[in-house]
Amino acid sequence: MEILWFLLALCMLAAVAGPIMLRRRGGIRQVAPGSPDAADPDTYGFVRQEELDVRMPGPDQDLIDVLAVVQGTQEWRAASQLLAGTPKESETRWQRVQAFAGAASLELAQRPGEGGAWLRRWRAEAPKDAGAAAVHAEFLVQQAWRTGTVGTDDFRIILEEARTVCGEAALLAPGDPVPYVVELAVARGLGYSHEQFDQLWVKIIDRAPAHMGAHIAALHFWCEKWHGSREEADRFATAAAARAPQGSLLAALPLFAVYEHLPEVNLVQGFYEGLVVTRAVEGAMFAVHAARADDPVLAHVRHLLVLFLVRMERWSEAVHQLVHIDGHVGALPWTQNSDPAAEYTVYRALAVAGYEANGGSPATLPR
Repeated sequence: MEILWFLLALCMLAAVAGPIMLRRRGGIRQVAPGSPDAADPDTYGFVRQEELDVRMPGPDQDLIDVLAVVQGTQEWRAASQLLAGTPKESETRWQRVQAFAGAASLELAQRPGEGGAWLRRWRAEAPKDAGAAAVHAEFLVQQAWRTGTVGTDDFRIILEEARTVCGEAALLAPGDPVPYVVELAVARGLGYSHEQFDQLWVKIIDRAPAHMGAHIAALHFWCEKWHGSREEADRFATAAAARAPQGSLLAALPLFAVYEHLPEVNLVQGFYEGLVVTRAVEGAMFAVHAARADDPVLAHVRHLLVLFLVRMERWSEAVHQLVHIDGHVGALPWTQNSDPAAEYTVYRALAVAGYEANGGSPATLPR
């Protein structure tokens, strides 16, 4: 019995320390912030932890400016104008809808009963505004996942309302995939049948066949922990990557499938050097190199690559990704943590430590 308890204790320790305690090739070790041996973020041009933006995966100055106006004045018209000027089929529109909904949801959490009043007024004063309907639907989805427990009556009631608002948004903006992309989270929460999900997915593919955000959201549905399996998720991701047009980041989707099925406790030596992980990482690296520099989903892929590259001890490549994304942490895998900025900072410190232990320095930093 003592041996059993000892093994259980080891598993618990690995679950907590596994993500950050890697083999310390080259004498890598973590030190406390402020220690003389700690890498100074300023030396590398990195943003300090307390200044990291947790709202979005990468820079969108127009969105940042409008959010400042909307939240500062509680006036919704700037948000309406920004969404009206954003192409329907673009990934940027989906990210902006998410950001506005997230801002309203966070306001409400911070100031119950009054936060997010600008969104309520937007819907009331402009009932035919397609952008307002899409943001409202996404707001309800985020509220369900933020405040409810999966399977409870309250959770289902909020998601049922979100589904209704998704339908309203779709009628207000024919050809816009965003209302259907929002509904993918509803489908996951309410447990659509595979046939129902396929019917929803067809509507998205008809409107935006290479929409990366939609594919990532759909992948969640097909994962083992929701309504599919490891094999179904892998087939979905592999098929999407195979038919990806040139320059599309869909080639990186298998890496997201691998991430969704990472073991909670890794007891397999060399797991991150295995063929499955290596192929997925190489596919994502290829997609990043082939993508447009202004692709709004590029930051999403780079963030996930940092986690895998650090765990694979590919330090220089990890630092190269950090150079492109540092400053924003509103993306997987960091948002799975209650403190995204802190989680990201740990991986950034490990990447820099490994980079320096192998001869790197700010002077040799890839740009």
